[in-house]
Amino acid sequence: MAEQLSFLRPVSASSTDDVIIVGGGLAGLFCALKLAPRPVTVLTAASLGRGASSAWAQAGIAAAVSEGDTIEKHVADTMEAGAGIVDEKIARLMATEATDRVTDLLQFGVPFDRDLEGQLRVSREAAHSEKRIVGVRGDMAGKAIMEALVAAVKKTPSIRVLDGYVVQDILTKGKQVVGVVARDQAGTGSNKIRLQARAVVMAAGGIGHLYARTTNPAEARGGGIGMAARAGATLADMEFVQFHPTSLDVGLDPSPLATEALRGHGAILVNDAGERFMQPLHEDAELAPRDVVARGIFAEVKAGRGAYLDCRDAIGASFEKDFPTVYGYCRDANIDPVTDLIPVVPAAHYFMGGILTDANGRSTLDGLWACGEVTSTGAHGANRLASNSLLEAVVFAARIAEDIQGLLPASQLNDWDQDEVPGEDVETPEDNRAMSLLRQTMSAEFGVVRDPQGMIKGLNTILELEDNNTLQRFENSLITAKMIAVSALLREESRGGHCRTDYPDEVSALAKRSFLTLKTANATALDLVNGGGAHAPLQQGAS
Repeated sequence: MAEQLSFLRPVSASSTDDVIIVGGGLAGLFCALKLAPRPVTVLTAASLGRGASSAWAQAGIAAAVSEGDTIEKHVADTMEAGAGIVDEKIARLMATEATDRVTDLLQFGVPFDRDLEGQLRVSREAAHSEKRIVGVRGDMAGKAIMEALVAAVKKTPSIRVLDGYVVQDILTKGKQVVGVVARDQAGTGSNKIRLQARAVVMAAGGIGHLYARTTNPAEARGGGIGMAARAGATLADMEFVQFHPTSLDVGLDPSPLATEALRGHGAILVNDAGERFMQPLHEDAELAPRDVVARGIFAEVKAGRGAYLDCRDAIGASFEKDFPTVYGYCRDANIDPVTDLIPVVPAAHYFMGGILTDANGRSTLDGLWACGEVTSTGAHGANRLASNSLLEAVVFAARIAEDIQGLLPASQLNDWDQDEVPGEDVETPEDNRAMSLLRQTMSAEFGVVRDPQGMIKGLNTILELEDNNTLQRFENSLITAKMIAVSALLREESRGGHCRTDYPDEVSALAKRSFLTLKTANATALDLVNGGGAHAPLQQGAS
């Protein structure tokens, strides 16, 4: 790190910014808006509103707003889906604040669907006991929410947006985070700036693009998690990756998503023979928790029987009107969902692991907050309940804004110094091949179903890629992949999104969250690949 930073001119104290937010998705933009009129700088790799998984979310945001639904029911469903390791206090906090955050989004201009009486219209998704998904036109919630927030950000003078910059390093002094280093993607991509700040909010998104088959944009490759680990932050629940059961199996990267709301509206899953294969596997059949459905589909595809969404009877001719996004994906692939079966396959979709944070979004490093998919708050446990992701993002983004306001007196935005570093850290075709190998390895060895020999093989590949890597931004992705691999090898049971062939059952003694630092992961990884019989177990317990 010191060698990297030696290329940068020191930034004077007068150039210290107030708050820097890394990431332009829902969590980052919502936090910036809740901090207004406090000066905030948002750094985003893609242009504002693009490259964020939030915009691709289809169904909506979970909130107990309908008659007959309660916060208690929402908490109970969240804990049931989370397979025994949800932090109940965090889940209750999130469910309790859901209504206020939906109200905020309405005030920012999000056009949530309403019924004829003007009440918010809600739908049901898998593992929810009630209809509580607040959406927009069936499958356009993420897009509509992001459009509204981007418009609000552009009208807020206290928010400065710098797009086209990839943050790849967190600056620290001891345990205190004091800023970030960002790379300008314009031109050769070799321009770097060092930005000092009194508070850094990491909202850089998830890890889906570490997998060969994913529903996430290319920017979601675990960089925020990796750089936080390098800075010394504790990570949590890194073994738990959620695979969405129904991505369209049409050969695209990323894989288009067929929202769970289709099954909530009665669509069924069948194989080549027309059999409803989920019925024998779970009492809720197609509406079972996502990990159960993903494994059911995975088994059918692996057996050569295929898996298909049958929407013909339940949705039929209203498909285009009710689910315009999925309809467009299908028609682009020459599939008519009104009359045809839709081929589906599980794809990496959401990450329950990430930077460990408390109820106010604080990490284990002073000066570093985090919100959104980059975090592990404890709200999701081993398997996220559908549509709790957008809710978690806005709840903790708002709490971070309140926490920062209470801790730090407001200051002002300042100019930045910038250095050009010719020829340094520029991506090459060989780098692309390395990323491709990493993605193939993660899908093959750390996917829906995992076996010990495959995981050791995969960890070996990751370590070899690390040994040959010269790019800091790829290092962040490799570190995240390594910590997923180590955590998966250390959890010797199957639970939620983590399924092992050698330990197919849950172990009651392991019904705890797991915590890991990079220092521990490095030592454990070497022990594991060298066949060490006595490695340190994953630190487990309540957060």
